[in-house]
Amino acid sequence: MAKEFHYRGKTIEELKQMDLGELAKLLPARQRRSIKKGFTEYQKKLLKRIDLSLQGKTKKPIRTHCRDMIILPKMIGLTICIHQGKAFIPVTLLPESVGMYLGELVMTRQKVAHSAPGVGATRSSAAISVR
Repeated sequence: MAKEFHYRGKTIEELKQMDLGELAKLLPARQRRSIKKGFTEYQKKLLKRIDLSLQGKTKKPIRTHCRDMIILPKMIGLTICIHQGKAFIPVTLLPESVGMYLGELVMTRQKVAHSAPGVGATRSSAAISVR
């Protein structure tokens, strides 16, 4: 039997029934302040598109550049394509991600992989053994 997810003692269904003010009291300080300050225009547009998607009025996947949006309980289960700087990465929002920012789920930096030194490299790099 799978363990039911709880966020600060509340189930997902209880979180979905809460209004934004009650939910803000459960979130960490940074997210609480952000919600208290109010959503930006881009965040409001994203929420409107999420509501349309939940009602089943749109079939297209939600693509967004808004990485500073807090994941709310009503977003759980949706797949949102978040811009990573170069491409949109699809992310399925799980119950464990409530209260996180969308940008935390998609990394913008890649691991640097250097190859062998090229033609015209310095003398010191020519000393590397060639195998």
